[in-house]
Amino acid sequence: MAFLSRKGSMGIFFAAALTALVVPAGLAQAAQCGNTAGGYSTWVQQFKKEAAARGVGRRALSALDNTRYATKTIYADRNQKSFKLSLDQFMKKRGGQAIINRGRSMKKKNAKLFASLERRYGVPAGPLIAIWGMETGFGKFLGNQNTLSAVATLAYDCRRSAYFTDHLYAALKLIDRGDLSPDAIGAAHGEIGQTQFLPLNVLRFGVDGDGNGHIDMARSRVDALASTANFLRGHGWQPGGGYQPGQVNFGALQGWNSASVYQQAIAIIGKEIDG
Repeated sequence: MAFLSRKGSMGIFFAAALTALVVPAGLAQAAQCGNTAGGYSTWVQQFKKEAAARGVGRRALSALDNTRYATKTIYADRNQKSFKLSLDQFMKKRGGQAIINRGRSMKKKNAKLFASLERRYGVPAGPLIAIWGMETGFGKFLGNQNTLSAVATLAYDCRRSAYFTDHLYAALKLIDRGDLSPDAIGAAHGEIGQTQFLPLNVLRFGVDGDGNGHIDMARSRVDALASTANFLRGHGWQPGGGYQPGQVNFGALQGWNSASVYQQAIAIIGKEIDG
């Protein structure tokens, strides 16, 4: 799994929708970002005051106290190399042919599910299965980092503090409403679940596909796949249109991940699965 600028490109303008409450005038100085672990604990306490003023609940605020500066997240953020590979190298590194082979089987095994998703969102099985396979090996590898610590660390880190602060508020909202455990484990940048959504996009595009009252991106493949189809639709997917480079729906794949090799890999794998 790798992050680049995926699944969160609309995050900044949506931040206001997460927190309708206005931060009161006279709030203490904003939490100061940092580039080392040294200031993280102080930042957390400052940020908690801001979050409380924005209406974040006790459950989520308490969860912040249990976060730790995520050194592995910072390392991953500074060393994203796979997107510099050629398309052929990228496909081999990601196991493209293996995803195609298993993806065809997954399509047959879950035919009713994929048919219902296509009816509702207009997105065929191929690109959904390609994303599912490339992101987590069909739900097998969800990551090994504490989600809240990862997002909080990137919100604290000065490199992209504003961008990840939006995602941190989203993660806290998900915790408050019971859709994310404070102890949730995910990928290095805080991506959640079987198709690796950043927190803000769970709020924007998450779907309770199985109808149990919660959006569970990790344990419910129906929720994860329905949310992914909804994401693509929200990024301009047109029912019945092609999704290869130059076709109408390739732009929606570009919304999923800004790396050209990743976009092309989804299109290639999806086409092979869809036949």
